[in-house]
Amino acid sequence: MSSFPSPFEIETPPGAEGWESMYNWYHLFGEDRREADEGKFWFQDALHHPYVIYPYDEIQCECWWQALGGMNTRIFAMPPAFGVEQRILNGRLYVTPVEAPADQVAERAEAFGERAGSYYREWDAIYEGWKEKVAERVALIRSLRFDPLPDREPLETVTSRLGHSVGFRWERDFALMVTTMYETYQWHFELLNIGYAAYLTFFQFCQRAFPGISDQSVSRMVGGLHVDLYRPDDELKRLAKEAERLGVGDVILGQENLTEALRALRNTEAGREWVNDWESTRDPWFHISCDPGHPGGDHRFGTWDDHLEIPYGSVRDYLGKLRAGEAIDRPTEQVLSERDRITAEYRALVGAEDAASFDELVTLARQVFRYIEEHVLYIEHWTWTAFWAKSRELAASLTAMGVLDDPEDLFFLRRTEVTELIFDTVAAWSTGAPGRGRAHFGPIIARRREIFAALEAWQPPPALGPPPTSVSEPLTIMLWGITTDSVSRWLEDGTGGGSDGSLRGIAGSPGVVEGPVRVVRSATELAQVQHGEVLVCPATSPAWAPVFSRIAATVSDVGGIMSHTAIVCREYGLPAVVGTGRAVATLENGQRVRVDGNTGVVTVLDR
Repeated sequence: MSSFPSPFEIETPPGAEGWESMYNWYHLFGEDRREADEGKFWFQDALHHPYVIYPYDEIQCECWWQALGGMNTRIFAMPPAFGVEQRILNGRLYVTPVEAPADQVAERAEAFGERAGSYYREWDAIYEGWKEKVAERVALIRSLRFDPLPDREPLETVTSRLGHSVGFRWERDFALMVTTMYETYQWHFELLNIGYAAYLTFFQFCQRAFPGISDQSVSRMVGGLHVDLYRPDDELKRLAKEAERLGVGDVILGQENLTEALRALRNTEAGREWVNDWESTRDPWFHISCDPGHPGGDHRFGTWDDHLEIPYGSVRDYLGKLRAGEAIDRPTEQVLSERDRITAEYRALVGAEDAASFDELVTLARQVFRYIEEHVLYIEHWTWTAFWAKSRELAASLTAMGVLDDPEDLFFLRRTEVTELIFDTVAAWSTGAPGRGRAHFGPIIARRREIFAALEAWQPPPALGPPPTSVSEPLTIMLWGITTDSVSRWLEDGTGGGSDGSLRGIAGSPGVVEGPVRVVRSATELAQVQHGEVLVCPATSPAWAPVFSRIAATVSDVGGIMSHTAIVCREYGLPAVVGTGRAVATLENGQRVRVDGNTGVVTVLDR
């Protein structure tokens, strides 16, 4: 195969006819821009959106589409690239980077130096202020209320001279909630892209100064940092240690059921102290999205706080390790030592004229890298989990009022349709006359449920359109793991595998280990993972952190050298091969594999 299929040649899966109605028109391929779209290379964004996108959840794609482009193109003038175009095809998201015109790169580089430089010089202070303003927006979303509309407003509405109804607040606050997500995603990319740019500048400097240096060697020079992203897992380890200190570890180890364990613990003073600690830790450290793709990108997966068996099981696991005399803390000092060793070795190789540049660039890369990892906690986890929780609260109230049959129905409506449904519901409530929302949207929702199921059964091609002669855009390579080699393998057999059954991907974290496979598709399945197994997954997110103390290595379908999976495995000292394409579909539980995190090869030892 010399080219990927044209997006205009892809057929609609049987039973999914009319799927286009589920998404906004600007997200679709259209005849009016066919010539332009057919000439571009599109790849499926399985890193962030591995599943069919719910109509309501389309807002998440909209947020990052607009914000990334605006910051890159219009505000900071990123020299090599504008934004990233998005299209939805049969419910899956496809993207393509937009390169800056060659004749604009020099001028944009000058502007970028001035604009980004002003941020780099005050990075720490800006970042502290950034965390404060994001926290304020999280608190704002959590403060909104979408309780069922009352039969009659409380007397306080009159005596306080409030002057408007709770129905009005439904309309106002839904709009506020949506625009707040757009706003915080502007802030998300306020620092992210220029943070990546600083890392990429160091990366490119190393490639020029040290021909043949591996991507891993560069990335290991900026790792080993203490970041808040690892705090949720650290809190579970702390709870395990506290259980031992308080002498209640036997109760926890002896009871797999959390409810029964908490009941037993409340019978003693020490147990009550641990329970209080557990409860206070939940907010905010259990507000961690279980989404196996982009954290917070899909409403349905919930958080640790929705699936308390995940953090509780990890506490029990850490207790067992403590009893066995095993270390449970991340090997941060070891990673730092290795970081400093590698940095010193390469620093000694640069000439005197480049030494100052090397020092400046590695220092800045380490400074911005903290944000690159931590922002996920503030935006993708805390902000999005607050948004989804309030969306579910609205859905539950509409169901309780008889407007929807099931809370999940809400997510089969586009956000603009939800606005219409809220207006109709409030108008009917206000006047006491029947509304049309249920009659109007009921058949639409029923049909979209059928379409959604048909789309889920469709196997999307990894890419569309003419393949690039080479993939050189750094973020496409390092974040998504899209490389010239991976595109070539897709063209050859569509799987990225070898004729001997091996899988080739990107060397994400160094080391070589052998072990049995454990395929995991979501955080709710992590309890099945046994010690010494090789985790095979679509991708990982911070919700998966506790499993890294049990596994021998990680193999992921998607991701590059700067994906979460690769970064975390380096921090935990585990081998990783990322961006294999089809590991989840190819490997089976119990198969023995060799994971070579130095070369990016996964070899099946037991067919």
